Amino acid sequence: MTHVRSFKPVPADPGVTRQVLADAPDLMVVSFTFEEGAKGTLHSHPHVQSTYVEAGRFAFTISGETFEVGPGDSFVIPSGAEHGCACLSAGRLIDTFTPRRDDFL
Repeated sequence: MTHVRSFKPVPADPGVTRQVLADAPDLMVVSFTFEEGAKGTLHSHPHVQSTYVEAGRFAFTISGETFEVGPGDSFVIPSGAEHGCACLSAGRLIDTFTPRRDDFL
């Protein structure tokens, strides 16, 4: 049986809005909308994260290495890796976490 849940967007970092799109105990899909110049603060978590750039341009830092990404790019962030980003051009990221980020519920 499929359950559809609706989550409202919530503020994350300044200039960043987070919205859970789907979740299950083993997987979560989350949208992050960034204003130009907004930052995703450096952090780490035990979850493996996959990020897809739907729109915009971002400078990502993962474990001290910085690279630029744009629409259509995707990458994986390992469990425990310190990471964050700076939004170079307003956009949207689609992040998938395994297991689910219960702190986002």
